[in-house]
Amino acid sequence: MEEVLAGSFLDELPARLIGDKAYDSDPLDQKLKQEYDIELIAPNRENRKQTQDGRKLRRYKRRWRVERLFAWMHWFRRLVVRYEYHIENFLGMVHLACFKLLFKHL
Repeated sequence: MEEVLAGSFLDELPARLIGDKAYDSDPLDQKLKQEYDIELIAPNRENRKQTQDGRKLRRYKRRWRVERLFAWMHWFRRLVVRYEYHIENFLGMVHLACFKLLFKHL
């Protein structure tokens, strides 16, 4: 978890971290709250008691939009295989893919 937070490109850490059922653990929740002051939002596993109310989990339900974007971006072979050597060219291809997806779904 520390590697993920350290690799963030943001200037400050997020206030909330949204994860799937695999992130549902009390030690991880306590560590994020105590060390980083980050609220963990993850649905409960079936074998655990309810630890979060439904209001927080509404954010989790909207997470599919980001996942769907990444799935759509895998339609573009240049992004999956990463033919581009320079990061500027690769970022340009990412922008082109986003523009194409945007115009397709408007």
